[in-house]
Amino acid sequence: MQHTVPPPALSFRGAAAESSVIREALALTARPEVISFAGGLPASELIDTDGIRASYDHVLSRGPHRALQYSFTEGDPVLRETIAARLVRDGLAAHPDRLLVTTGSQQALALLTGVLLEPGDTVLVEDPTYLAALQCFGRAGVRAVPVPTDADGVDVTALPGLVAAHRPKAVYLVPTFQNPTGRTLSADRRAALARHAARHGFWIIEDDPYGELRFRGEHLPRIAQLPDAADRTVLLGSFSKILSPGMRLGWLHAPAEVRRACAVAKQSLDLHTSAVDQAAAARYLAAYDLDAHLGRCRAMYAERCAALLDALDGVLPQGSWCSRPDGGMFVWVRLPDGYDTARLLPRAVEHDVAFVPGAPFFAGEGDPATLRLSFAAHDPVVIAKGVARLAPLFG
Repeated sequence: MQHTVPPPALSFRGAAAESSVIREALALTARPEVISFAGGLPASELIDTDGIRASYDHVLSRGPHRALQYSFTEGDPVLRETIAARLVRDGLAAHPDRLLVTTGSQQALALLTGVLLEPGDTVLVEDPTYLAALQCFGRAGVRAVPVPTDADGVDVTALPGLVAAHRPKAVYLVPTFQNPTGRTLSADRRAALARHAARHGFWIIEDDPYGELRFRGEHLPRIAQLPDAADRTVLLGSFSKILSPGMRLGWLHAPAEVRRACAVAKQSLDLHTSAVDQAAAARYLAAYDLDAHLGRCRAMYAERCAALLDALDGVLPQGSWCSRPDGGMFVWVRLPDGYDTARLLPRAVEHDVAFVPGAPFFAGEGDPATLRLSFAAHDPVVIAKGVARLAPLFG
């Protein structure tokens, strides 16, 4: 018999890749009887299936060859103009030529990581932060260093020491209704962060998938709008939470050199984001009132957030704490010392309810007593029933 040589091993990045705890939690909750607070899914009943279907029908009947052909790497020109116009309306000096449409904002973050950061570089992140961002940085060989946080977001007074110690090239954050905590970075801290970036010369990656889902409190300007940050901030956005996650449409708005480099990188990966999905989104935004739709989203999420907080108040053990967000989709819970939510999760699934343990969201040492709950996908009656199923775990 001829001797065979095994194929080469996986690359370092391939071997080091870890599954997402969120994806694993979702797999555990596939049974329909499970009430899952785990995924960051928008409410399915809020997806305008009739309007989206009509938008696809329109582009496929009026311009099928354009919608089904190869398209521009930078993105559908009409869609970019529409996104830019909405950003300008909100106070950002945006331009279509500084926009790149991506296959979800996750791709935008991956492109930026490759364009702005080298293996071995350091990026500062909120502690805790968006789990998929940590995975993205880790796969690229980028070191994520945590910045302490409190109820008002990152502690900007810690930045000078961290900058001196680690010489970061970028700060990544979700400043508005953060994932996983639901917190919002205060206006004075946004300004302070912008000043630090200008003084110390690092990039700001401002991830904003939830900013249009504010249901309480005053609107805050994006960091990208601030004069000190305008030339060094890349703003990421998404249609997943406000239109449809299945369309996989995100975008980045960046200084010209960064946007150009990201477009070249994207060209080598997938050439362009789905042309028909972009055309349908552009048609939807032209034919339907997105602001009215967002008003319905905000009203529903306000009701569901209140229902979750009310239910939690009745079951959390003494000494617990939970965030009280002004928008977005998430509530962050910290149980008393001694609890380990990763160990509680299998028991929760046995009770037909699920959540995401909090420890994996930390760049440094994780806090085992934390967990993330999403209120977006369930009505108040189901939320109350799900929290009641959690109650025995806290006894």
